[in-house]
Amino acid sequence: MSTLKVNKIENTATSDGGIAIDSTGHVQLDGVQLPTAGQLSNRNLIINGALNVAQRGTSATSNSYATVDRWQSTFSQAAGTQSQLAFTSGDPYDEGFRYAYRLQVTSTSTNTSAYVNMTTLLEAQNIAQSGWKYKDPNHSLTCSFWVRSSLAGTYNVQYRAHDVSNFFFNRAFTVTANTWTKVTHTIPGHASLVFDNNANVGLGMEIAVHYGTDHTAGSVSNDTWFTLSGGNYFPDYAQSFANSADATFDVTGVQLEVGSKATPFEHRSYGDELARCLRYFQYYATNNTTAAYAGMGIAAGSASARFYFALIAAMRTVPSVTASSCSADDQQASTYTLSSPSIASGTIGSLYLSFSTSGMTGGRPIQLVIADGGHISLSAEL
Repeated sequence: MSTLKVNKIENTATSDGGIAIDSTGHVQLDGVQLPTAGQLSNRNLIINGALNVAQRGTSATSNSYATVDRWQSTFSQAAGTQSQLAFTSGDPYDEGFRYAYRLQVTSTSTNTSAYVNMTTLLEAQNIAQSGWKYKDPNHSLTCSFWVRSSLAGTYNVQYRAHDVSNFFFNRAFTVTANTWTKVTHTIPGHASLVFDNNANVGLGMEIAVHYGTDHTAGSVSNDTWFTLSGGNYFPDYAQSFANSADATFDVTGVQLEVGSKATPFEHRSYGDELARCLRYFQYYATNNTTAAYAGMGIAAGSASARFYFALIAAMRTVPSVTASSCSADDQQASTYTLSSPSIASGTIGSLYLSFSTSGMTGGRPIQLVIADGGHISLSAEL
């Protein structure tokens, strides 16, 4: 058997296209990079990387999970908003993106312990079963995303292996003010990495927008796995996002995939992305139009109401619950205000919700009602 060795195969009538093969044997087809490892589809390990699902709402001043699904933010010392930003122009728009995750400073801070970040967490079993040979330093994950900041400078992405104590990997990237920049980098394996085959957090990806000098040191090395020492997470930051009034930082098109080269972003339909998000969070509301009946139950005495509640999709674990403007209707011209929701029992697919109330007749069938503007939220976030 013979071997044909060429750098490119192309029609004689064209000058840009065909099949290109680099020195490592990796292939581009019509200028599009093919995966260097793994399958053609379901490559992106990031859920909601296009930031198009936002069940909780589009803007919030709170930290943690509050707007776009699977992404959380932290403003420490400084204060700000997180939001799902719709945009209508720019390089990411031309590639099919319509939303970004935005952090914006609303109250500045010069405190040396201040920090601002955005984070997404991945299940350990999804990393363990991804095909990444994570103990091999020569086998990589590749991350790519679009970023724009009102403040020019160098920022960092940090990866944390949660099943290994204090084990981190940093990559730096530099942006020009108010200009979309495509960031691509690789994360090599390491002999000390461990990812348990379970539904707990395995790998965290943090885009570090600002870290004060209490958390940084010039001795911290990027581009290598390291064990945290003395609370210094990053090299020193030259710019001060936390002390820049109205500063903004936008991210979209986040993809993390097995292999040594970035492939085009894997656009998934809204329905597919929402289904993935429902494993971690489900929001039941009325769309501010009219009350909605959400489940059947029974009055467990005069002060307790319990309801069977079927989930839209199975969740990662039995969730926690919050609710507002809910009541019980006994279909006999009586309604009872509900408070203090909790999970009486449940599985990842269905729940038995319990509420506190007063004045009910024990044993009577009741319906769970979400009033206009009310909601029930179920969270199984990492």
